Amino acid sequence: MSGPEFSRPLRVEHLPGRLSRHRIEADETERARLACRFGLVALDRLEAEIEIAAPTAAGLVRLRGRLSAELVQTCGVTLAPLPARIEAPFTLSFAPAAEEERGMEDELDLVWDDEDPPDPIEDGRIDLGEAVAEQLALALDPFPRAPDAAFVAPPEPEPEPPAKASPFAALAALRQKMG
Repeated sequence: MSGPEFSRPLRVEHLPGRLSRHRIEADETERARLACRFGLVALDRLEAEIEIAAPTAAGLVRLRGRLSAELVQTCGVTLAPLPARIEAPFTLSFAPAAEEERGMEDELDLVWDDEDPPDPIEDGRIDLGEAVAEQLALALDPFPRAPDAAFVAPPEPEPEPPAKASPFAALAALRQKMG
């Protein structure tokens, strides 16, 4: 499959000159594909409410949203299914890619205390579905663990007895002495 599993492209040129509100929801097929992408047992619900501010004169588009999901992960200790509910707010910004920056993706100056740089607006579109999918990935517990799960370390292996000297090694040593 090519392209995102959950795609809701929005043409920037069609955004109104005021705040707009959007509600998106993944269907059963999209949820199954996202569950596979993120290694989930199941993704039973994924929806988001998104507010998009009017684009600025420079073309910057800011959005604020809240995603809501019900899913099942695998406990990292017991491997049992672990249901989870996620309610996560997010903010994102998008900007047209500057001509001089295209092709120079490898030369970014990163400032760790600043907010993330805007994502590029690609072909005049913002994909709200993919943006929500990425935010879901960030909100997932990377080490899901059932409340009663306890990790028990396996016993230490017995040390192996020292290897017996090979008769060929003894012959090689003797040959070196004589040699």
